[in-house]
Amino acid sequence: MKHTRLASTAIASLVVGGLFAAAPATAAPPGPPPHAGAPIGAGTGPGARELLRYAQDTWTSMAAMAHADTGLPDDNIGGDLDAATASGYTSPTNIGGYLWSTVTARDLGIIGADEARERLTATVSTLERMERNDGSGMYYNWYAPDTGAKLEIFPTSGEVIHPFLSTVDNGWLAAALRIVREAEPTLADRADALYESMDFSAFFDPAGAPGLPAGTNRGGFWEQPPGDGCTVEAPMYNGSGAEAFYTCHHYDTTVSESRIATYLGIAQGGIPATALYGTHRTMPAGCDWAWQEQLPTGQTRNYDGVDVYEGVYSYDGMSFVPSWGGSMFESLMPDLLVPETEWGPRSWALNHPITVAVQKRHGLDEAGYGYWGFSPASNPFGGYSEYGVDIAGIRSDGYTSDAEKTDVDIDRPGCTTGTNPDPTFGDGVVTPHAAFLALPYDRPGVLKNLRGIEKKLGAYGPGGFYDAVAVESDTIAKRYLSLDQSMIMAAIGNALTGDTLKDYFVDDELEQRLRPAMEQQVFGSSWGTRRH
Repeated sequence: MKHTRLASTAIASLVVGGLFAAAPATAAPPGPPPHAGAPIGAGTGPGARELLRYAQDTWTSMAAMAHADTGLPDDNIGGDLDAATASGYTSPTNIGGYLWSTVTARDLGIIGADEARERLTATVSTLERMERNDGSGMYYNWYAPDTGAKLEIFPTSGEVIHPFLSTVDNGWLAAALRIVREAEPTLADRADALYESMDFSAFFDPAGAPGLPAGTNRGGFWEQPPGDGCTVEAPMYNGSGAEAFYTCHHYDTTVSESRIATYLGIAQGGIPATALYGTHRTMPAGCDWAWQEQLPTGQTRNYDGVDVYEGVYSYDGMSFVPSWGGSMFESLMPDLLVPETEWGPRSWALNHPITVAVQKRHGLDEAGYGYWGFSPASNPFGGYSEYGVDIAGIRSDGYTSDAEKTDVDIDRPGCTTGTNPDPTFGDGVVTPHAAFLALPYDRPGVLKNLRGIEKKLGAYGPGGFYDAVAVESDTIAKRYLSLDQSMIMAAIGNALTGDTLKDYFVDDELEQRLRPAMEQQVFGSSWGTRRH
C-alpha cells in the first residue's frame, strides 16, 4: 500500500501550492491522505457549482439504490427513485462503482466522513462473507443486493444463472478496493486483504489470442460448463489446480474498458507488462480483415522484443485507435482511475482527446443531433442498447448512435465497396454519462452539452441525469443505472478535486510495473488537418 505516488502531478501541485509543510529530516511513516475524512470542496474552474449540483443529485440516486444492511447497490432503479422499482440484482462492477462514489461524495462534502465510513464498512463487511470462486478469489457476476447471496435465478426473467467469473467486472471491484484502502484508513487492512486475494492471473492466457504476439486475458470463466455457447476447458491459468471453463474469446482489443483488469494483473505481478502488446490496436490491414469497419493504416513498432501493428482509423482528418464498438466508455472509463494521459504521452494523451472530438463532431455536425455522447445505456424505447459512433468502432455492425440503428458502411479500397457510406441519421440517442467522461478534454463543450440535455430536453430528474434520451422525439429513458451514475460521480470528483481517485488508485508498485511499458507505446493517433 502507499500514500504517495511516484511523480504524481496531483501531489506536486499541492506541494507547490503550499498545502503541505516540508517534511522533517527523518520523516515518520506516511499516514492517511491529508483529505481522508475531510471534504475537499467543490474546486474551481468553469461550471464548478454546476458540476457539484450534478454530483449531489447523482449521489441521491446512488444512495437510493444502496441497501443499508449490506452496502450493496441495485443495478438500476426507476426515475422516481421508488425502492419498488429497484432491480433486485447487482454485480461486482456495480459494487465497485458504489464504493468509489461513496468516497467521492465524501471528498466533495456531499456526505460526512462518518456516513461515508459507515457505508464503506457495510460494503466491505458484506464482500468479506460473499461466496467467491476458491481458485481465484474472484466474485461471481450476480448477487442479491439485499442479502449478498449469489443469485441462481435471475429475478427479472426467472432464467437459471450459470455462475460466471467476469474478468472486467472483477477488475472494477478490485480497482475500487484499491481506492478504499487508501481513502479510508479504518478499512485499509480489510480492503487490502480482499484486493490481494483476487488473483488476476487466473484470467490471463499466456498463449494469447490467435495472431497476436503476446498473452492476453480471456473474457472470464465458469466453474461448470454453462450448457450452451463456446468454452475452453483448461486448468486455471494461475496454477491453483482448479479446472475452469474459459470463454472462447479473449479481450483482444486495446481500446476497451477491459484493460483495467490487465493493469491490475500487471500491478500484482501475475501478468507480464507485455500483455499491453497482446491486443489489437486495429485489426490488421488487408482484404483478409475487410470485415472490420475501416481498413486501417499504420506501421509496426517493436516494444521489448514484441512487434505490434500500430494501426489507426480516420475520421474528418483525424487518426485514432478505435474501440470495438465506438463508444465513449470503452475508451475513457479506465481513464477515470489510471493516469493514462500522464503515463502514455505518445498514446493515450493523443487518443483520448481525439476520441472525444470524434464523438462531438459526429453528434453536432455529421448527424446533426445538436447533442453528443454515445455509450451503451438504457434504450429510451425500452430495454438496454449499445450506442456509439459506428464508423469509430472496429465492429462492422457496431454500436450505432440513433434509435433506428443506422449502419455506416464505407468503402474498403481494393477490397469491398461500401453499401451505406453517407447515411442520413435518425433519432439520436445521447447518454449523459458518456459526456461526463469527456470532462478532462473538453470541459466547456461538456458543460454546454449537459445544459442542453437538462434544460432543453428535460432529461433530468431527482437523481440527476436520466440514463439516455432520444433527442429528436425527446423520448427519455427515465431510470438510473448504477454503473452509469458511478462513472458520472468519478468524472465529477476528478474534475473538482484534481484527480483524487487516480491518486488513491495508484501506488508505487503499480507505477513501477506499469508506467514504463505505457510510456514507450506510440499510437498512430494524430489530429491531422483538424484540431478543435
